[in-house]
Amino acid sequence: MHKSGFINIIGRPNVGKSTLMNALLGERMSIITPKPQTTRHRIIGILSDEDYQLVFSDTPGMIEKPIYKMQEQMNHFAHSTFEDADVMLFVVDANETYSENDPILERLRQAKGIPLFLVINKIDTIDEGKLLQLIKSWNLRLPFKEIIPTAALHKKNTERLLKVILDYTPEGPIYYPKDQITDRSERFFVSEIIREKILLLYHEEIPYSVEVMVEHFKEDTTKTGEALVKILANIFVARNSQKSIIIGKDGGTIKKLGTEARKAIETFLEKKVFLELHVKVKDNWRDDDFLLKQFGYKN
Repeated sequence: MHKSGFINIIGRPNVGKSTLMNALLGERMSIITPKPQTTRHRIIGILSDEDYQLVFSDTPGMIEKPIYKMQEQMNHFAHSTFEDADVMLFVVDANETYSENDPILERLRQAKGIPLFLVINKIDTIDEGKLLQLIKSWNLRLPFKEIIPTAALHKKNTERLLKVILDYTPEGPIYYPKDQITDRSERFFVSEIIREKILLLYHEEIPYSVEVMVEHFKEDTTKTGEALVKILANIFVARNSQKSIIIGKDGGTIKKLGTEARKAIETFLEKKVFLELHVKVKDNWRDDDFLLKQFGYKN
């Protein structure tokens, strides 16, 4: 018997959905930073063995009051997970609270026939007494098949969670080649790595006004015959003042960004990388339908 299914992960921003998927996959599919709204797209990660194939889906956190069309599209990615789920993982931070009429809870109550699991993440930040209270409280709110406490960053209880998921995954076909680990291209992950470094290096609004697009990605060799990937990436910002901040005094900040991003990309690609970064201004790109399509937020 071969099991397969779509395991969709939902929750608010910054509860650890990307960390959890990376821990379950044993691969680094989604970027992780302490800042909310780090994940902007729906990212597929595939875990295959001889007897099963689990297709995990990491989605942006649901934004209660989206301001930009980009955020509306992020919510669309999150809502789309209800349409094709075989198993649903609802991830909550052990320290957050939900009102009874919260939109996420309302949406979950309407999801009939899908095995629903609650993952209480970041349990390393609370004591056992509070955890037991949380489990009791959540059990009264929704018909969860199981509640699994985790500390995904430390991979605590993630093996147990994987076993539970497999128990509820239906019999099914092989959807992807067994050696495939994602549906995204290397270009996509390179742009995400650069954006991750921007999130970590810059402050306040800057990271949320930025989009990264890889314009040029060419495999080559060095003079000594070593594999080399030449990458040109454009960093798009919403205003001229943001461009100046990204570049920094005498180009110092973007140089630091380039160095940190290049090292991370080399680790990801396992090849030497030449990285060139350009900064371009696209006024109000977060509300521009054409640009949102170019950036992959719309079909």
